[in-house]
Amino acid sequence: MNTVNRLRAAGCVFAEDEAALLEEAATGPEHLEELVRQRVGGLPLEHVVGWAMFCGQRVVVTKGVFVPRHRTELLVDLATDLKPAVAVDLCCGSGAVGAVLRHRLPDATVYAADIDPVAVACARQNLTNVFEGDLFDALPSHLKGTIDVVVANVPYVPTDDIRFMPVEARDHEARIALDGGADGLDVLRRVAAQAVSWLRPGGHLLSETSERQAPAALAAFAAAGLNAKLVTCEDVNAVVGSR
Repeated sequence: MNTVNRLRAAGCVFAEDEAALLEEAATGPEHLEELVRQRVGGLPLEHVVGWAMFCGQRVVVTKGVFVPRHRTELLVDLATDLKPAVAVDLCCGSGAVGAVLRHRLPDATVYAADIDPVAVACARQNLTNVFEGDLFDALPSHLKGTIDVVVANVPYVPTDDIRFMPVEARDHEARIALDGGADGLDVLRRVAAQAVSWLRPGGHLLSETSERQAPAALAAFAAAGLNAKLVTCEDVNAVVGSR
């Protein structure tokens, strides 16, 4: 059975495209066989080939790290439009958001942070100024009150809903990158509460949310003292808060 047929039999909808990417990544027939075996076994394609396409850029994605979703490109577009001089990619995962912002805004200084050491190691392959720690505590203290834009793609899946996620995410991405607590908003509330002291006056906090969670997310931003609004584009929702 050839590669395409093996992938199709394993349930890969875009088997032809995936076969081409695996063949491109392989260094030889034996390596290709190993890559196909991993993919057929359920490993996300991005983890198999070692990269993801995000906002038109290839971003390194190592095994166990959250795979950047195309829906998060809305946050990047919103952040780009704000033309920040200082931007932070919080809960950065692979650092995809920060890497694209650095590319789009060459005059900006971009920082990134994540609590997961595996994600931090991955992000450091995509950009500099990556720090390990819990939310804003990871960042250099001199940034307090100076940040123009924080993009926080926080985990927002309710704990009890993780079991309903696709197997690729549920079994191969770090749970800490998915689990947002009982209602999915635990981390978002913490970020909003801390952001006010880190943003400069007029600075912005951007975060992705679901349609169901949007009212509570807006309330969390407002409770933290941020002027909040919801931006929706093609069924993707982002909460934008300004100090």
